[in-house]
Amino acid sequence: RWFAIMRSSGRQHFEVPWYLERTMYASDPAAGLASPSSCRAREVLERIGDKWSLYVIHLLGGGTRRFSDLRRMIDGISQRMLTVTLRGLERDGLVARTVHPTVPPRVDYALTPMGHTLLDTVGALIEWADERLPEIDAARAAYDRRSAMLDASLNRHPEPGALRDPADRARGPHQPVRS
Repeated sequence: RWFAIMRSSGRQHFEVPWYLERTMYASDPAAGLASPSSCRAREVLERIGDKWSLYVIHLLGGGTRRFSDLRRMIDGISQRMLTVTLRGLERDGLVARTVHPTVPPRVDYALTPMGHTLLDTVGALIEWADERLPEIDAARAAYDRRSAMLDASLNRHPEPGALRDPADRARGPHQPVRS
Protein backbone atom coordinates (compact mmCIF):
# COMPACT_ATOMS: atom_id res chain seq x y z
CA ARG A 1 0.00 0.00 0.00
CA TRP A 2 1.15 3.51 -0.76
CA PHE A 3 0.59 6.58 1.35
CA ALA A 4 1.38 10.19 0.55
CA ILE A 5 2.93 12.73 2.87
CA MET A 6 2.68 16.39 2.05
CA ARG A 7 5.98 18.22 2.39
CA SER A 8 6.75 21.83 1.61
CA SER A 9 8.66 20.56 -1.44
CA GLY A 10 5.68 18.61 -2.69
CA ARG A 11 4.20 15.12 -2.35
CA GLN A 12 6.35 12.17 -1.31
CA HIS A 13 5.23 8.56 -1.62
CA PHE A 14 6.44 5.67 0.44
CA GLU A 15 5.39 2.11 1.12
CA VAL A 16 4.09 1.22 4.56
CA PRO A 17 3.69 -2.30 5.93
CA TRP A 18 0.10 -3.41 6.52
CA TYR A 19 0.49 -3.35 10.30
CA LEU A 20 1.28 0.38 10.25
CA GLU A 21 -1.77 1.32 8.21
CA ARG A 22 -3.89 2.10 11.28
CA THR A 23 -1.02 4.16 12.71
CA MET A 24 -0.90 6.20 9.54
CA TYR A 25 -4.55 7.11 9.94
CA ALA A 26 -4.44 7.56 13.72
CA SER A 27 -4.78 11.33 13.55
CA ASP A 28 -7.51 11.28 10.90
CA PRO A 29 -10.56 12.88 12.55
CA ALA A 30 -12.79 11.57 9.78
CA ALA A 31 -11.91 8.02 10.82
CA GLY A 32 -12.87 8.81 14.40
CA LEU A 33 -9.46 7.92 15.78
CA ALA A 34 -7.66 10.29 18.11
CA SER A 35 -3.93 10.80 17.99
CA PRO A 36 -2.31 10.41 21.42
CA SER A 37 -0.06 13.38 20.64
CA SER A 38 -3.07 15.67 20.40
CA CYS A 39 -4.78 14.67 23.64
CA ARG A 40 -4.03 14.86 27.34
CA ALA A 41 -4.02 11.10 27.62
CA ARG A 42 -0.51 11.23 26.15
CA GLU A 43 0.78 12.72 29.42
CA VAL A 44 -0.59 9.81 31.40
CA LEU A 45 0.56 7.23 28.85
CA GLU A 46 4.07 8.66 29.01
CA ARG A 47 4.06 8.24 32.79
CA ILE A 48 2.66 4.72 33.04
CA GLY A 49 4.23 3.51 29.81
CA ASP A 50 7.85 3.82 30.84
CA LYS A 51 9.60 0.65 31.94
CA TRP A 52 10.23 1.70 35.54
CA SER A 53 6.61 2.71 36.20
CA LEU A 54 5.36 -0.64 34.94
CA TYR A 55 7.64 -2.48 37.36
CA VAL A 56 6.74 -0.22 40.30
CA ILE A 57 3.00 -0.60 39.67
CA HIS A 58 3.39 -4.37 39.30
CA LEU A 59 5.38 -4.70 42.54
CA LEU A 60 3.08 -2.42 44.52
CA GLY A 61 0.19 -4.59 43.35
CA GLY A 62 1.52 -7.14 45.82
CA GLY A 63 1.17 -4.73 48.72
CA THR A 64 2.85 -1.81 50.45
CA ARG A 65 6.61 -1.57 49.95
CA ARG A 66 9.43 0.52 51.34
CA PHE A 67 11.71 2.46 49.02
CA SER A 68 14.66 0.17 49.75
CA ASP A 69 12.54 -2.91 48.99
CA LEU A 70 11.51 -1.51 45.62
CA ARG A 71 15.07 -0.57 44.75
CA ARG A 72 16.30 -4.05 45.63
CA MET A 73 13.50 -5.73 43.67
CA ILE A 74 13.88 -3.69 40.47
CA ASP A 75 17.12 -4.73 38.83
CA GLY A 76 19.03 -1.88 37.21
CA ILE A 77 17.09 1.10 38.59
CA SER A 78 19.08 3.89 40.22
CA GLN A 79 18.02 5.59 43.42
CA ARG A 80 17.36 8.81 41.54
CA MET A 81 15.27 7.11 38.84
CA LEU A 82 13.18 5.28 41.42
CA THR A 83 12.61 8.57 43.27
CA VAL A 84 11.57 10.35 40.06
CA THR A 85 9.27 7.46 39.09
CA LEU A 86 7.58 7.28 42.49
CA ARG A 87 7.08 11.05 42.60
CA GLY A 88 5.49 11.04 39.16
CA LEU A 89 3.18 8.18 40.02
CA GLU A 90 2.26 9.90 43.27
CA ARG A 91 1.58 13.17 41.45
CA ASP A 92 -0.73 11.36 39.02
CA GLY A 93 -2.64 9.80 41.92
CA LEU A 94 -1.52 6.23 41.26
CA VAL A 95 0.74 5.78 44.28
CA ALA A 96 0.32 6.92 47.88
CA ARG A 97 3.37 7.84 49.95
CA THR A 98 3.21 7.49 53.74
CA VAL A 99 5.95 8.92 55.98
CA HIS A 100 6.13 7.37 59.45
CA PRO A 101 7.53 9.62 62.22
CA THR A 102 10.36 7.36 63.30
CA VAL A 103 14.13 7.77 63.46
CA PRO A 104 15.23 7.24 60.78
CA PRO A 105 12.02 8.15 58.93
CA ARG A 106 10.25 5.21 57.33
CA VAL A 107 8.48 5.79 54.02
CA ASP A 108 6.00 3.34 52.56
CA TYR A 109 4.52 3.30 49.08
CA ALA A 110 1.24 1.69 48.06
CA LEU A 111 -1.09 1.78 45.08
CA THR A 112 -4.11 4.03 45.39
CA PRO A 113 -7.53 2.72 44.32
CA MET A 114 -6.92 4.30 40.90
CA GLY A 115 -3.49 2.64 40.76
CA HIS A 116 -5.10 -0.72 41.44
CA THR A 117 -7.21 -0.29 38.29
CA LEU A 118 -3.99 -0.59 36.26
CA LEU A 119 -2.92 -3.94 37.69
CA ASP A 120 -4.70 -6.13 35.14
CA THR A 121 -3.38 -4.08 32.23
CA VAL A 122 0.18 -3.92 33.56
CA GLY A 123 0.13 -7.62 34.41
CA ALA A 124 -1.12 -8.49 30.92
CA LEU A 125 1.59 -6.35 29.33
CA ILE A 126 4.36 -7.94 31.41
CA GLU A 127 2.96 -11.42 30.69
CA TRP A 128 2.78 -10.60 26.97
CA ALA A 129 6.43 -9.50 26.99
CA ASP A 130 7.54 -12.61 28.89
CA GLU A 131 5.70 -14.92 26.48
CA ARG A 132 7.10 -13.18 23.40
CA LEU A 133 10.76 -12.97 24.45
CA PRO A 134 11.92 -15.72 22.05
CA GLU A 135 10.13 -14.02 19.13
CA ILE A 136 11.49 -10.61 20.11
CA ASP A 137 15.02 -12.03 20.43
CA ALA A 138 14.72 -13.60 16.97
CA ALA A 139 13.42 -10.35 15.47
CA ARG A 140 16.26 -8.38 17.04
CA ALA A 141 18.86 -10.85 15.76
CA ALA A 142 17.40 -10.66 12.24
CA TYR A 143 17.37 -6.86 12.38
CA ASP A 144 20.98 -6.78 13.62
CA ARG A 145 22.03 -9.09 10.76
CA ARG A 146 20.27 -6.91 8.18
CA SER A 147 21.74 -3.77 9.70
CA ALA A 148 25.25 -5.25 9.73
CA MET A 149 24.92 -6.35 6.11
CA LEU A 150 23.70 -2.90 5.07
CA ASP A 151 26.48 -1.22 7.01
CA ALA A 152 29.03 -3.56 5.47
CA SER A 153 27.76 -2.88 1.94
CA LEU A 154 27.71 0.89 2.51
CA ASN A 155 31.25 0.81 3.87
CA ARG A 156 32.47 -1.54 1.13
CA HIS A 157 33.28 -4.39 3.48
CA PRO A 158 32.78 -7.79 1.87
CA GLU A 159 30.92 -9.24 4.88
CA PRO A 160 29.37 -8.02 8.16
CA GLY A 161 32.32 -9.32 10.21
CA ALA A 162 34.95 -7.66 8.01
CA LEU A 163 36.20 -5.43 10.81
CA ARG A 164 38.25 -8.05 12.62
CA ASP A 165 40.59 -5.87 14.70
CA PRO A 166 38.91 -4.95 18.05
CA ALA A 167 40.40 -1.46 17.71
CA ASP A 168 38.57 -1.09 14.39
CA ARG A 169 35.29 -2.11 16.03
CA ALA A 170 35.77 0.31 18.91
CA ARG A 171 36.75 3.11 16.52
CA GLY A 172 33.91 2.37 14.12
CA PRO A 173 33.84 2.05 10.35
CA HIS A 174 33.85 5.80 9.64
CA GLN A 175 36.99 6.72 11.61
CA PRO A 176 40.42 6.82 9.94
CA VAL A 177 42.92 4.14 10.88
CA ARG A 178 45.88 5.54 12.81
CA SER A 179 49.38 4.30 12.02
